[in-house]
Amino acid sequence: MQHGKTPESQPKCVYWNVQIDGAPAFLIFFFRQSSESFPIETVQAARVDGLGEFGIFFRIYDPIMAPTFAAAAIVTFMNAWNNYLWPLIIMQSQDSQTMPLLITGLTAGYTTDYGILMLSVTITTLPTLILFFTQQKRFVEGVLGSVK
Repeated sequence: MQHGKTPESQPKCVYWNVQIDGAPAFLIFFFRQSSESFPIETVQAARVDGLGEFGIFFRIYDPIMAPTFAAAAIVTFMNAWNNYLWPLIIMQSQDSQTMPLLITGLTAGYTTDYGILMLSVTITTLPTLILFFTQQKRFVEGVLGSVK
């Protein structure tokens, strides 16, 4: 334990800070680009059919923009999972370190065991690969939808 701090004494807001860091600026631009390509005629047709704004959002906009939401979720997850500097600054306890911080700890010292280092990098990469390969179709559709 560092400086006599226990994990219980660390505020809960620290964990939320680690999870939602950095991605909002990119996501604002990403969603704006996807919304620009959304056909206005579809919204006008829904209004003619009698749908309100919430109905248009949940029945038309949300299903069409689902690939964009999936791509944003993947990018946000990758950003939070691979983040190094921000958790290094705000995490005060050895018990609450993220995987990149733990991997950095493996390289400290006089010698480095590259077998353990490569195994830990592989284990750290697995959640990102699993998420990407399960959502690959939606990710590609979402990225292509925002480029149009």
